[in-house]
Amino acid sequence: MFKKLGPGVLVAAAFIGPGTITACTIAGVGFGYALLWAMLLSIIATIILQEMSARVGVITQKGLAEVIRDQLTVRWLRYLVMGIILSAIVIGNTAYEAGNISGATLGLQVLFGSDYAALYPWIIGFIAFMLLYLGSYKTLEKVFISLVLIMSVSFVLTALFTKPDIKEMLVGLFVPSIPNGSLLNIIALVGTTVVPYNLFLHASLIREKWNSSDDLKNVRRDTFLSIGLGGLVSIAIIISAAAINSTEVKDALDLAKGLEPLYGKSAKYLMGIGLFAAGITSAITAPLAAAYVANSCFGWNTHVTDARFRIVWMVVLFIGVISLSFGIRPIAIIQFAQVANGLLLPIIAIILIWIVNKTSVLGDFKNSLWQNIPAIIIIILVIVLGAKSILGVFGII
Repeated sequence: MFKKLGPGVLVAAAFIGPGTITACTIAGVGFGYALLWAMLLSIIATIILQEMSARVGVITQKGLAEVIRDQLTVRWLRYLVMGIILSAIVIGNTAYEAGNISGATLGLQVLFGSDYAALYPWIIGFIAFMLLYLGSYKTLEKVFISLVLIMSVSFVLTALFTKPDIKEMLVGLFVPSIPNGSLLNIIALVGTTVVPYNLFLHASLIREKWNSSDDLKNVRRDTFLSIGLGGLVSIAIIISAAAINSTEVKDALDLAKGLEPLYGKSAKYLMGIGLFAAGITSAITAPLAAAYVANSCFGWNTHVTDARFRIVWMVVLFIGVISLSFGIRPIAIIQFAQVANGLLLPIIAIILIWIVNKTSVLGDFKNSLWQNIPAIIIIILVIVLGAKSILGVFGII
């Protein structure tokens, strides 16, 4: 089974970053199992969108940005959409990379203490640099499969240590409820899982492994299994956090400390290993996605070893390490990236559904009616998410 896993693993690794872990931790601490349904909904939405993106990649053998550029024949609209894509993915991932690296840093703090905390970002950055610079796609795939499996085992075992109430857990998964004060948490859970840059990353990576319509079965299996596994990790974090009877837990580091007196040091170390794996995978996939998007938008048609491709991910990674090491928070850039991402997600979801319904692009593999119905529901969901992101930047909500 693991041999048939591929790009989907990198997508799963990308959305399980510090933001997702923090959102899941706060949801579990604040509302117990009650918001598990929101995470289940997020995973279903992610699978549907990523399957469409992967299908575009394997049938057209092009990156998603390149396909969008080709299909938008109105010049001003094409430039506008390409500008939003570049802003949200390249500039956005540069702004958020410090946060990705901080996740792995927290994991190292849990495992080895805070005495050398200043060195941890540089260690993470060096590991990410070496994997991106020296590793081929096959090498990255193997590394990510290993890291996702380690992350999965770590968080699932941590959840099992808490001895969850199975009945309450099933109710939380399959009976939607919105407790008082939970709406923003629900939006956060969905927003950190349905990530726009993963759509571009998936379509680009798919070409590295599969290149024929005959591979669609493998593409879908990879997407369902990998993202489902990522969802299991997120659910396990919520379950673990639900065991903590404290409102002072604000992030995964607090969760690791909070679990120790209840379930021993083993839970703490499992959480630290999982947090490290989650942080370093996001720290690698964000620069990689930025490079792939730049490659498609500018029409470079280069390989991962091309100098232009490498320069893009190097800049994203370097700025992330420097920002975290010196405590720099470029607020204006981060807010700009949030607005760009808020605009990008609904726009890309709408364009993606338009593309997967075009016979000229996908031929016999275009969407069926039954694929379009959930896709339209998801569009409504992502419009709400995008509006929340933009309004949040301006302090309206």
